[in-house]
This record gives sequence, structure tokens and C-alpha cells, in this order.
Amino acid sequence: MIETLRVALPHGITLSCRAAGAPDAPLLIFLHGFPEAAFVWDELLLHFADSYRCVAPNLRGFEQSSAPAEAEAYRVKHLMADIEALVAHCNRVAGRTADAPLQALVAHDWGGAVAWNIAAQRPALLERLVIINSPHPATFLRELQHSAAQQAASAYMNFLCRPDAAALLAANDFARLWPFLPARSTEQASSGSGWLTDAVRAQYRAVWSAGLQGGLNYYRASPLRPSTATDASLATLQFPAESVTVKVPTLVIWGEADVALLPALLDGLEAYVPRMRLVRVPGASHWIVHEQPALVAREIEAALQS
Repeated sequence: MIETLRVALPHGITLSCRAAGAPDAPLLIFLHGFPEAAFVWDELLLHFADSYRCVAPNLRGFEQSSAPAEAEAYRVKHLMADIEALVAHCNRVAGRTADAPLQALVAHDWGGAVAWNIAAQRPALLERLVIINSPHPATFLRELQHSAAQQAASAYMNFLCRPDAAALLAANDFARLWPFLPARSTEQASSGSGWLTDAVRAQYRAVWSAGLQGGLNYYRASPLRPSTATDASLATLQFPAESVTVKVPTLVIWGEADVALLPALLDGLEAYVPRMRLVRVPGASHWIVHEQPALVAREIEAALQS
């Protein structure tokens, strides 16, 4: 059964969470992206609940979690602090020391942006990392600086930074937002099946109706988006290798039909993630967690047992 809980963190942020499993079991944390919310992990929470305490927070700005108004509040250092505090809370509830490492941090999209940074800068916090279609900051920077194809694929990020983006996306029952969620992967399109059912649409609609500004602030706070005529700061941005190198065991699952995050983002990834296992999934899109949850669960199980 999925539980819902609100966790008040010491630094004034409250996270609305979904959870399953015994509170004192080994801990798995699941981080969602945009334009999603914690509910996207429900099937995986239940899958792993027999052996683990599975917690999926709605990140700050999403659903019923705290949503500071200023974009500055969504810089990655603040998002990392939220997850560190959530892990400490879960450990205290379980009777463990606050700094006990979680078994795995599982993350997709913007959740992955947070997770990459936690794994690189706070490696003692986790035993292993699982990334699902979320670019490593160093390869994303490289492709945004040098790849016309990735620049074009990421052009939507600048639209999402517009001050009127929330109003434009919400108009006419979120008419501009639904196309972010293709209902079928390549394989599902050929078979006529799809995951974006009326019930799932209702879940998305409820989350979006709670407000979009928080999610959009992730784009506004990040330096990683294509250069524009008025902002060319990306051209001179650099990441010191030590700040983005991930030394914990890492599983990367990548739907190769992702139209926003192109497969070239995987090129050279091993230089920054030396203990990596990469699983490429042909035909799967950015929304592989919806499309192929059994495959995702199987690969996470293998990582947890390694």
C-alpha cells in the first residue's frame, strides 16, 4: 500500500512524500522530474516494498511540497540539502544514525540532476546510484556547447524560463503541456498500446493544477540551457572534474528514443562515472519508467544485488 506523508525538514522546507515498505527496512529514495511528481514511482515503490523502505518525495516546488517563489531557491545546492535532510529523517525514524547511507538513490530527469550532484559531492550518503534518462552535468555541458542537435533538442528549456510560461502551459486544460508526454514508445505505437490512460492523465492534471511555477524554476535556476542572443554565459561555463566525478557504483538506464536528451550524452560518460553499468533500451523514450516499469525494476534489482 502507498502511504502519503509530509516531512518537515529542519531548514524550513516540507516535502510531501509517497512511501511503501517497513520504516526500518533498508532505504531507497526515488526522485522524479518535470513535469511529473512522486506518483510516477508508485509501481516501483510497491515492487520493492517487501525488502526496502521506499520513499519518493515530491521535490520542492511540486505537488504539495514547499514552493518558494524565487528561482534562486531551486539551485542545486538547496535541492541537495532537501534530500540529505530527508535521508536523515528516514534514518532517525528507522532507528539508524542520521548519516547512515541509503541503499540506492534512484532518479529520473531533474531528479537525476540532483542525484548526480549528490553522488559526486556527498558520496557517503549513498551506497549506489541509479540514473534514468538524466544527463550527467559534464556531458550535458559539452553537448550544449558543441552539438547543434542537442542545442535544438533543448531549445524548449528557454521557453520554460519565460515569465509567462506557467500561464501558457496551463491554458486550455494544459494544451501545451500534454505533448511533453508522448503516450506511446516506439514499440507501443506499433502495437497500439500506451501508458497515458485517463487515470494517469487525471494524476498529472491534479499535480499541474497545484501549480507549475516551482517546476519551471528548476530551469530558471540552472545554467545548463542553450545560449541565447541575450545570454551566452554557457560558452564559458566549466565544471572541475573533481566536482562532477561519481565514484559510487552507478547504473544508468537510457531510453534511446528520448527526443530531448540525445544518445550522444552517453559518449565519454565513463570518464566521469568509472564504476558504471550502462543499459541502453532501444525504442524507449524519456518516459521509460511509465513505458517499461518491469525492465526498470529488473535492472534496479540487479544493481542492488551486485
